[in-house]
Amino acid sequence: MNESLVVVVGYHGVELLDIACVTSSLDMANRMGATPRYRMLVATPGGAPVECNSGLSLPGQEALEQFNEPIDTLIVSGGLGHCDAAADAKLVGHVRRLARHSRRVASICTGATVLAATGLLDGKSVTTHWFYAGQLARSYPKARVDPDPIFVRDGNVATSGGVTSALDLTLAFIEEDHGAEVARRVAMGLVTYLRRPGSQSQVSAFVGSPPPEQPLVRRVVEYIGAHLDGELDGPALSAVAGTSERHLTRLFVREIGETPGKYVRRTRADAAARLLGSTGLRLDEIARRCGYSSAETLRQAFGARFGQSPSAYRAAHRD
Repeated sequence: MNESLVVVVGYHGVELLDIACVTSSLDMANRMGATPRYRMLVATPGGAPVECNSGLSLPGQEALEQFNEPIDTLIVSGGLGHCDAAADAKLVGHVRRLARHSRRVASICTGATVLAATGLLDGKSVTTHWFYAGQLARSYPKARVDPDPIFVRDGNVATSGGVTSALDLTLAFIEEDHGAEVARRVAMGLVTYLRRPGSQSQVSAFVGSPPPEQPLVRRVVEYIGAHLDGELDGPALSAVAGTSERHLTRLFVREIGETPGKYVRRTRADAAARLLGSTGLRLDEIARRCGYSSAETLRQAFGARFGQSPSAYRAAHRD
């Protein structure tokens, strides 16, 4: 039978959801008629069971050391055990070996740490869970780490952000392999987003505060968080809400205590602060991502928000 072999690498301290997001999505693709079908295997050191973050035990189906079949897609899962896995020279060596015989290589979440240890991320644009991005960048300076995107493709290597971003990356693989319609039906079967774009930020404006209860305000807040580099003036936001600017302003003031314009300015400055503290991106690039017309505009807005320059903030807060 013609099959696409997908090997998922597990180790002690792996995140079960990192694995399940991939395998369940591919299984759903099979049920939706993907041809060739996907065959999924979990490879572990010695083929032994591994203990997941949650304490559950996951059996290994193949021994990482003995596996020699050609692989379509090799995927390294993340988890709290990622640093120990990256320090295991034998495990890293076998991941490197298998990658040479794989059409496509990927990591989920902190699995990027293991891929980085193989050298496969040297010179490549990559991402990982935003919380661990600074650590990855310090440990593997040859990798160009960006904590913001949901996932990143660089050649035949793909890296995804935190945990459920594995769904987005796997749906992108399914679309690449079998077309948009199969990917759409898989997303419907999983009751998830069709697919968030890889460039969408991992961290939205909801982090650190509960979402607004008012539906229109919540819709606009979600839109702002996903489109910081876009047009977010009064007419644009009122169009998103489907109401007048005056009514939207009243709702914002009532729900979150400030006008839409003030909320946008605060959210953009906070996003810039996060990027300053967790990446080495140039100021002009941070300005672009956060919706500022120039680095100088960002400096002015940042000083008004935090009372210091972006460079001073970065020096004090860099991970």
